[in-house]
Parts: sequence; C-alpha cells; structure tokens
Amino acid sequence: MLEGPVPDWKLFGYKDYGGGSGGTTYGLPHFEQAEFLARFPFAEIQLRDDKFPLQVRLEAWSPFVPSDADNSSLPVGALTYRFINTSQENLEAVFSFNSRNFVVQPEGEGSIKKIQKGFLLSQAKTEGKNNLATDFAIFADTRDEVIVDYCWFRGGWFDPLTMVWNTIKDANVKAVDPIDKDAPGASLFIPFQLGANEEKEIRILMAWYVPESNEKAGQAMPDDKTGKEACCTTPAALGMGEDKPIPTNYKPWYSQRFKHMEELVDYWKTNYTTLYKNTALFRDTFYASTLPPEVLEAVAANLSILKTPTVRRQHDGRLWAYEGIFPHNGCCDGSCTHVWNYAQALPHLFPSLERSLRLTEFCENQNAEGHQGFRANLPISPLKHDFHAAADGQLGGIMKVYRDWRISGDDEWMKKLYPMVQKSLDYCIQTWDPNGKGILEEPHHNTYDIEFWGPNGMCTSFYLGALKALIEMGRYQRKNMKRYETLYDRGRAYMEDQLYNGEYFIQKIQWTGLKAPDPTKAQSFHTQYTPEAIEILKKEGPKYQYGTGCLSDGVIGAWMAAMCGLENPLDQEKVNSHLRAVHQYNLKNDLTDHINPQRPTYAMGHEGGLLLCTWPKGGMLSLPFVYSNEVWTGIEYQVASHLMQIGETDKGLEIISACRKRYDGRIRNPFNEYECGSWYARAMASYACLQAMTGVRYDAVDKVLYIDSKIGDFSSFLSTDKGFGLVSLKNGQAKLDVVYGEIPAKEISLSGKKVRLG
Repeated sequence: MLEGPVPDWKLFGYKDYGGGSGGTTYGLPHFEQAEFLARFPFAEIQLRDDKFPLQVRLEAWSPFVPSDADNSSLPVGALTYRFINTSQENLEAVFSFNSRNFVVQPEGEGSIKKIQKGFLLSQAKTEGKNNLATDFAIFADTRDEVIVDYCWFRGGWFDPLTMVWNTIKDANVKAVDPIDKDAPGASLFIPFQLGANEEKEIRILMAWYVPESNEKAGQAMPDDKTGKEACCTTPAALGMGEDKPIPTNYKPWYSQRFKHMEELVDYWKTNYTTLYKNTALFRDTFYASTLPPEVLEAVAANLSILKTPTVRRQHDGRLWAYEGIFPHNGCCDGSCTHVWNYAQALPHLFPSLERSLRLTEFCENQNAEGHQGFRANLPISPLKHDFHAAADGQLGGIMKVYRDWRISGDDEWMKKLYPMVQKSLDYCIQTWDPNGKGILEEPHHNTYDIEFWGPNGMCTSFYLGALKALIEMGRYQRKNMKRYETLYDRGRAYMEDQLYNGEYFIQKIQWTGLKAPDPTKAQSFHTQYTPEAIEILKKEGPKYQYGTGCLSDGVIGAWMAAMCGLENPLDQEKVNSHLRAVHQYNLKNDLTDHINPQRPTYAMGHEGGLLLCTWPKGGMLSLPFVYSNEVWTGIEYQVASHLMQIGETDKGLEIISACRKRYDGRIRNPFNEYECGSWYARAMASYACLQAMTGVRYDAVDKVLYIDSKIGDFSSFLSTDKGFGLVSLKNGQAKLDVVYGEIPAKEISLSGKKVRLG
C-alpha cells in the first residue's frame, strides 16, 4: 500500500470499529514511515520502509489560482507518484491504482466503463431520481502502457478485496473487460523497470461530474408576481446577470460549463500543465512569505475550506455556502451573513465570487422594505421574509460592499448596488434605532443565534462601521449624507461615553420602554420563557445577554472597518484598551477549571483558548448568551489579527499559537477547525492576519498599495481582483513583485507617506 502506517485513532472509536473495521485496507502492508509537508493546495508525502527497495514521493493537488475562479472551481484532482530505486539492483515493478465503485448509492445502479488509460466509476439515473447520475474518472496521464481490470472478482464477504490483493502480491497484470453492471471495483496497472538510483514518475488524474442533485435549502417563493415582489430587485435588473429559470434543486456550476464528463476530462488533460504552473505559482509565492510560521499555517490550513462541501457554486456561477458540514449533510445553510462576515479569504483570493454573495444579499435576500434575510435559498431565489434580520450580518454586508468595491475598483458595480445598500441601512435604522440615537437599542438578532436587548459594543460598532461605509460611498457620488453623518456622530459619542467602562465596551441591557414587545412575547429562536425563566427576567432582564461582560467580539465593527479599508469608527485608544482586556481576561492557557455546559470539545482540559466572553468585573448572568463559554477559532483569529493591527503582535501570536496547538493532528484535524460542523467558514478569519501584520492592502479605486508594517521588514503574499504577487519591505524600501495577472498600482502608501511608482 502506498500509504504510511494506519493511525492509532482509526483502530478504536472510529466508524465500524466494533465490527473490526471490516473491508478496509488497514490490514494490508503499509510503509513504516511517512512524512507529510502541507503546502496548500499541494500535499507532499514521502514514504520510506527499510524492508522495501523503493522510496516513494507523492504529490497531490487540485487547481487553486487566486483571481481565476473558474479554473479553481474545477471538479478535478491529481496524484503524482515518484519512485526512487534506493538499491543497487535493477528492479521490475508494477504500479496499480485500485478503487471500489464508491459512487454507487443503495438505490442506484452502478457500472464501470472504459476511458482511455483508466476507468470510469459510474451510476445511472433512474426514473424520478436524476440526482443519482454520477461519473468519477480515474486515469493515468502517461505514455506507458496501461492495463485495466474493469471488474474485480464478484463474491460475498471479503472476496473482492482478497482477490485484488492476491493479484497485487503476485505482481499479476490483469486485463478484464467491462460488464454491464455490478462490478465491485476496478484497477489499472502500469509495469515499469528501474535501474539502480533511477526514478520513475506516474501521474493519476481524477475528475467527477454530478450534473443534478436533490439538494435544496430554504423556502422559495412562488415564481409569480408575489415571488418577484418579495425581493427589491434582481441581478439581471442591475445588468449583473441573466434572468434564467431557477431549477428546483441545486445544479453545480461545472455542469453548465461542461456538457458532459468527456468534455471535462478533455479540458483537464489539455490544460493540466498550465493549471499546475499557475497553482504552483500561488503556492511558491504564498510560502515565500517571512511571516511567522504559525500565521502561515493558520491561513493556509483554513483555505482548504474552499475545497470542501461547505461551499457550493450554483448553475449561474454564484457562490452559496453552508456554515460547516456534518458527515451526511450541510450545517446551517444559506451563506449565513453573520458567519461569513468573519471569512476574509474569499474577498481577496476570488473577489468575483465574494461579489456574487453581495448580489444575493441585496437582491433575492432583500425585500422592498430593506429587510434582509441572512440565509439564502438554494437554488438562489427570492426569500420568504418571516424571521428577524441579523443585525451584524446585514450591517456587515454594507461594510463589505465598500470593501469589495475598493478591491475590484468597479465604480459601476458599487453605484448600481448603492440604492439597495441605502435601503438596507434605512431598514436597520427604522428597526433597531427608531429614535435616531445612533445605537442599536431595539432587540437585534446576531451570530450567537439570539437577540441582544439594548445597546452593546458588538453590534453598535457594526452600526457605526456601516454608517461610515455608506457615508464614504455616498460622498464619492457627491450625495448629501448629512442624515447618516449625524447618526454616526451621535452613536460614536454614546458608545464611547455610555458603553465604555474605562477598560472595555459593555452592553446596557434594556427591555422596557421599547417598541418591541415584552421578551416573553417577542418572536425568537429557542428563547422559551418558562416560569423559571420569567423569574430570571424579573431579576436580570431577558435571557442570553452579556451585560458587563468583556466580549471578544466587543469591537468587531472596528476590526471589520480595518479589513474593509475604512477609518476606525471609534476612538483608537478605547479600541486598543478593549482588545488588551480581551487578551488579559478571555485568553486561558489551561481550561481545566473552566465551566462549560455548552459545547466543550472545541477547547477543554489542559488546552488553551480564547473564551467568547468573561465577567472580570462581576455581573455574570445566570443564563448569559448562548455559546458564551465556548472557544471559536474564527473569533480567536478576529481578535488576534485586530491585536496585530494595533501593534500588539506578540499578544495576537499567543492566541494563534493556542489555537493551532489544539489542531496539531493528534486530537483534531489540522485542516478542519470545526464549530457547528466541520470546515467551518468563520475560521477563514485567519486570512486577516496577513493584512493586520503588514498593513498590505491594494485599493483598486485609487490604485494605491498600502503598507503599514507592525513587524519591521517582511515579505508577504498579496492577492487582488486581477492577480497576485509578493510585497516586500526592507530597510524602509517597499517592493511589489507581480507574479500572476496584474496589480496596476500607481502609488505606494508606506505608513501614511505616499510614493509614486514609475
């Protein structure tokens, strides 16, 4: 087996362990030693065994080229095996690639078909179940002769695997023709010879094609006048797409790009060299960085989220995503706006896909009144507006329009969206700040799946950031922004005077004197008021607040502003003080004595982590907001990067180190920072560390490259709408090397001083 030793954790406590893990390859000979070098999107594995005369190097990858969304969305992958004869003798060998027909579902009909130098694992659609149609191609990209067994031995118990191994151990090369159906699996064989110290490379390519699905999410409105009136506009009406029939179920983008599997395979083979070159350019440029290794690891490991089922790209090319993934289904559907607020990788690596999220939010997800649903339907279609808007999600979306405009440099895109963005903010004002105080006073839903009652640092900082973003976009268009400027001034003054306790920002819990009904009658999400809960309400106020707590997300609007290229909407010294308090009170190096009745396995025992909230000055509530005792990596990265951005690099690195120690591969998967599901989107907040440490940001509107280093000299990766490269600072001199596409910078702003480029 071209694999390293079977890990101990697979032997007990894993799926089917009680049955001895029957039918797996665990019981076949494996190499004694394996070394794994992660260089996303490349996996480099080296296998050694003193009893075996060959060393093996395996390189696995799939296309990932920042700014090239289409090629990076291809359903393909490659494995390249390099064999090195470490003996002094000539060797004869047979390489084989063996696979059961894993695409077949219990209700499906499977077959294995011929393709050039490989095999096609296939499942046919049946009447009423078009979603079963599946093809998975495995083939060798080589000039060598390839012999294929299209049908393993058919039998009961462990017969197929037993007979496959008999073929392998005897070095047989067996050609078997395809059969109509029920082939358990297939193998391809490539015989070769190697002289002493010679090398041989064998490349296996894979591609998959599942044009239909039975997947859908949300409640679509009828495709009639009622449904169309539910949203304020459509991408087609803005000139940013076409009005196409909305399918009943999700159809992947690639099924529209390629008519059939053969077309996809041909594209993969024809463009392999170019795709490899450009993907390797990304890898080499990214890892040319001199930033701390724990930062590069945290960023790169979470880019894998974009290659998992967390993310979908539907028929028209628009992105749609879950929050995370459970073993058999997605978790928390709809490109949830308040979770994806944190994910800073996509807007820089694939800005066109990030902008597609804005179209969904401000078109199909927003109604004529400006109410924005925070979970999009799949396929994307007008929503039924029957639940709260999410304050942090909707306000964050306004800030992200500003960010995406500055990243793309597309004035027309921003101007077309602007009326819907203004309508969105007006709805937020009317709903949560009806008295025009510049604060969110009425109860407002947020990422903790509850409503905050009364003004607080977290959501009011989002509000101030959204006001700031709209003001800047309006001024650019020479619009009168007086109303929003007044609200911003009032809100900033209130937050800094009334919500700042001298060390950090808090919440003023309020549930009387509002337009919202009594908390026991208000529409909510799992916030039932039993007689016991009513007693708490009388003493402490509504359930699930934070009051005098030190909240890790307490100035997140200021972080978002920094990530969006906006000025800090709050007093910088007060923000700095809040962040230092979060580091002091919420970062725990050992959680042994920490009480967590919620979801403890994100961080527990002798592990360290950043708690969502603590109450260092007293006032902890009987039932604080849901999840308050937990540790979320996305919030750890949000706080860490914000600390770095204000110059507290060591404090930020301390948080990141605590996080990555938990994900060291011994207990948790280093490439799967889970929260509510695996490959959780919020973890892509780690990308913010690049900008935070270096201040590197490209503004495509003004064509200015910003640099404001917090770590002295550095080299760091930069990705933009049109290309990517490496930015360096040495002895006060800045340099931009564009290695792919273009980055048409005219000026460099170095710590506030602009230098014109030739």
